[in-house]
Order: sequence, then C-alpha cells, then structure tokens
Amino acid sequence: MSTRNRRFALAAVLLLAGSSGRLLAADESEVHLKPADDAALTQARCSSCHSLDYIPMNSVFLKRAGWEAEVRKMIRAMGAPISDADAARIVDYLTRYYGTG
Repeated sequence: MSTRNRRFALAAVLLLAGSSGRLLAADESEVHLKPADDAALTQARCSSCHSLDYIPMNSVFLKRAGWEAEVRKMIRAMGAPISDADAARIVDYLTRYYGTG
C-alpha cells in the first residue's frame, strides 16, 4: 500500500472514530416498528441482518407481493435464518402495517 493510500485509510478511520476515539455506529434508538402482533418477531428477525429503518423506508412503495419478494430474498440470497412459518407472519405484519395496499 502506498504512503498516500495509508494516509487516506488512516484519515478515514479517524473520521469514523470521531472525538471519542470509538467507531461511530448508527443510532437506532428512535427506530420503532408499529406495535402489533408479530412486531417483535419482525424486529428480531430483520434487525439481525440490517437496520430497522429499511422497513419504513421501503414501505412507501411495497405491496404484499413486494414484501413477499423482499422476505424471500433475505432468506434465499442473504441467508436470513427465518422459517417458512415466521416468514408468513412477517409478510403479514409488513403488509398490514407497512404495505401500500
């Protein structure tokens, strides 16, 4: 690695570390799913791989078929450990509370 690249990498790490010296992480303390049956299941399964803000962010355009495709993609392509029964419950929850119709 060249000196220039090492300096760039060090600058990036220091920028991420901020003044506290710790790496910064996304603050999801304000991200809450709509309270209902299966909200906890959805939160547990989905947040094990990605930020919960993906749910409301995608809700502006996903209907049931879109949520089904997203959950299937997370299971098949990303390896999410979600059973078929849990997937059905998650899709129902997402469609009801975050679907477009």
